[in-house]
Amino acid sequence: MNGHRFHIDVIGKTKIWFTISGIMILIGIIAMFVNGFNWGIDFTGGTIMEFKIGKPFDTKDIIKILNDYKVKDYQIQKIGTKGDHVSIKTSPISDQTRIAIIKEIEKKYNLTESDLIMSQQVGPSLGAEIRSGMILALVVASLVMLTYLGIRFNFEMSLAAVIGLLHNVFILISVYAVFRITVDSPFIAALLTVFSYSLHDTIVIFDRIRDNLKVMRRADYAEVANVSVNQTLVRSINVVLTVLIMLLLMYFLGPKALKDFALPLLIGITWGAYSSIFISTPLWVLIKNREKRKKASVKAAKA
Repeated sequence: MNGHRFHIDVIGKTKIWFTISGIMILIGIIAMFVNGFNWGIDFTGGTIMEFKIGKPFDTKDIIKILNDYKVKDYQIQKIGTKGDHVSIKTSPISDQTRIAIIKEIEKKYNLTESDLIMSQQVGPSLGAEIRSGMILALVVASLVMLTYLGIRFNFEMSLAAVIGLLHNVFILISVYAVFRITVDSPFIAALLTVFSYSLHDTIVIFDRIRDNLKVMRRADYAEVANVSVNQTLVRSINVVLTVLIMLLLMYFLGPKALKDFALPLLIGITWGAYSSIFISTPLWVLIKNREKRKKASVKAAKA
């Protein structure tokens, strides 16, 4: 039962793993209070313009037009099934500048007024709604995961798993705060994706722990956890590497829209694999050992 390729003492180094994560999250919290987040246009408000170009085009031409009008912050994205539409989001600009930019783009691509699909100002209230929606989604998802894992495994495992998921969220947010990476809609989508995907490895490890508890009856929780982690380590590495290779290709070879989505996934899934092994599993051992000591003290008190 104990035959496996790796013999890593994960539980014996619990303090090291917790310290690494604690330091990263602490640095992130300090960065949040000192510098705040680099909120994207979706959160700060601005101008949205959408055109039907109707033919292949180079976004560099649109970037040149925006630069000519001294627009500092902007996001340009090809959309539509054929990629012949363009969505332009900019920081707040005057109506005069917006109209001038529209005319320049229409002139560049020989467009008519009917090719202007959208042109409107967006206030920061939309960003507040997105933030509150994200927090609500994380709270609801945490409760659902806690309930589901509690039914499938037990409360101790479900609590350790959900704390691991929240750990991934805090790490991802911390990285964005420290390096001042733009927080926009793709980040929110990636954050929620990471939250759900990170659970996969944890379930695999906990499933093996549950099986090993039945056959390793004389072993303590730390030994059972170590054996279970080492038995599933090759599988975990292979699965994570497969996903990370695809994400790296998306980030380095894909368009900007894919890069904005791939970057938080790269960070989140990497730390998700880390937390399944080095956070959630040791946390389960701590909870079980605490529960064991509590039962022993109660038994001693009755005696």
